Amino acid sequence: MTHTMHEFARHTDVRAALADPALVPELPAADGGPVGASVAWLRATVARFSSGEPHRRRRAFVETELARLEPAALWSAVAAGTDGEVRVRLVHALAEALEMPQPREVAEAVTIVAGAYFGGADPAADEAVARLVALLAPEDADESALEAAANRIGLLVQACAATAALVDAAAGGNVPLARVLRETPPVRTMRRIAVRATRVAGQDIADGDVVLLDLAAAQSAHPVPVTFGAPPRVCPGRAHALALANGLLQRPLTAFAHLHHQAAPLLLPNAWDYASAAALAAQGFNAIGTTSLGVAAALGLPDGAAATAAATVALARRLGRGTFLFTVDAEGGFSDDPEEVAELARRLYDAGAAGINLEDGRSDGTLASVELHAAKIAAVKAAVPALFVNARTDTHWLGCQEEETAERLAVYEQAGADGVFVPGLSDPDGITALIGALVVPLNILYAPTGPDLTELAALGVRRISLGSLLYRRALAAAVTTATDIRDGRSTDLSAPSYTEVQATSVLRAADSRT
Repeated sequence: MTHTMHEFARHTDVRAALADPALVPELPAADGGPVGASVAWLRATVARFSSGEPHRRRRAFVETELARLEPAALWSAVAAGTDGEVRVRLVHALAEALEMPQPREVAEAVTIVAGAYFGGADPAADEAVARLVALLAPEDADESALEAAANRIGLLVQACAATAALVDAAAGGNVPLARVLRETPPVRTMRRIAVRATRVAGQDIADGDVVLLDLAAAQSAHPVPVTFGAPPRVCPGRAHALALANGLLQRPLTAFAHLHHQAAPLLLPNAWDYASAAALAAQGFNAIGTTSLGVAAALGLPDGAAATAAATVALARRLGRGTFLFTVDAEGGFSDDPEEVAELARRLYDAGAAGINLEDGRSDGTLASVELHAAKIAAVKAAVPALFVNARTDTHWLGCQEEETAERLAVYEQAGADGVFVPGLSDPDGITALIGALVVPLNILYAPTGPDLTELAALGVRRISLGSLLYRRALAAAVTTATDIRDGRSTDLSAPSYTEVQATSVLRAADSRT
C-alpha cells in the first residue's frame, strides 16, 4: 500500500503536528533484532520511537533518571574534563553522574551506537549495544530490566548526538545558545508517522502516512524554537543538554546562575533596604532580590516610573557590603537608551550585584517594543557578561498582549537573557506550555492562590520570586500592631530584639561576590 508524504514548514503547522497524538516518531527500518544485542532492538525499546502506554512508561523512567541530576553539576563536571573528544567527554560526564559502571567504556560504546541509532545498520554498533546491555543489566535480566537498560542507553545516545551538534554550531563565539538553536538547529527535520487518521493545517492525513517537519524553516520565520519538540513530547533532557553544551563551550557559571540550574528552584525573597535583606540572608536564603515597589514607596515615589535610579544604585552599594548574593529590580532600566541601561548595569555590578531584573512594562500600562527591550538586554550582556539578566515581560501582569508572551521571551533569551520572568502567570497549563518553548530558566511570581512551591518545581519553574509581598506584609503588620495597641486589642508583639536587629543590620565591609 502506498502512503502519502506530507510536508510542513510553517511554525504553527509544525507545532500542531508535534502536538498531535496521532503522529508519532517513525521507527527506522529493521524493527526488532536480537533482544539486548542490536541497534534495531534498542530503537524498538526506547521512549523516543514509541507511542501509547509504552511511551508513557518509558518516558517516565527517563524523567526519573534525569531528576537525579542537577544541570549545574553536569555543567561544572564537563567543563572540568579534558580527556577525549567532545562526544566522549559529554557522555562520560552524563554516565558518571548517573552512576553507571565503567563510564569511560560506556561513553566510547555510546559514540559508536550514535552513528547508527537514527537509521542504517552497523555490526560494530550492534556489538556496542550488546556490551552496554551487559554493563547495565544483570545477566538474568527480565523484560522490564532490559527495557530500563535500553532507555538509559537511549538517553546517552540522544545526548551524544544532539549536544555534540549544538556544541559544533556554537563553537567559535559567545552567541546565546537560544539564538544558535533557532539559527542553526542541531535537529533540522523530524519525521512522524500517522498511527491513525488525523488532520493538520487543513490536510487530511491517513493512517500510515509520513509527515516531514522542517524545523529549520519554521524557526527562520518565528522566534520560538521547536528543536526540543513541543508538548506532549518536549525533550525531558533539554536543561541537561544545554548545561552540558555550556560546559563543553567553557562558558562560566556564576554562583548566582548556579542557583537556577539545581534540582530545586531558587526561592527569592525580595528586600527593600539593608536590614530586611540582611535578616532574610540570616535565615539561610541563598540569594536576595530587591523590590522596586518597596524602594519607591519608602521614598514616597511611584513604582515603575523611572523615579528611583539613584536610590536603586545606593541600595545596591549598601547590599554589596553584605556577605550574600543579591539581584536588583531595576524596572525597565530607568531609560529607553540601551547604552544608558548598560551603564546602570555596570554600576550595579561594580556595587556587588549578581543580577538585574529588567521589565518591558511601562507606567502607562503598555509594553515596550520587543526590539527595544531586546536591545537593552544585549547591551547589558555586552557590557557586563557576568551579570545575570532576568528579562521580565508584563503581558500577564498588565493583562495585555498575552498571546505574545512566548514570542517575547524567545526574543529576549536570544538577545542574551540568562532567565525570563512572567509575573501574573499562575495557570499550570500556561506555565508548562512556556517551559516547553524556553531555553533559559523560567521565573514565576509566587501567588497565594496559585500553585505552591512543590507544584511549581514539578512544573519545571527554576526561580520563584516573592516580589513586593514581604514589603506589603510588613506594612500591614506594622499598621495592625499600632492600631491594636491604640484600640486596646490584644496583639502579637513577637519580634526580633533590639540587639538582634543591631547584630544583623549594621553595615560592615565585606566582599559580597563569591
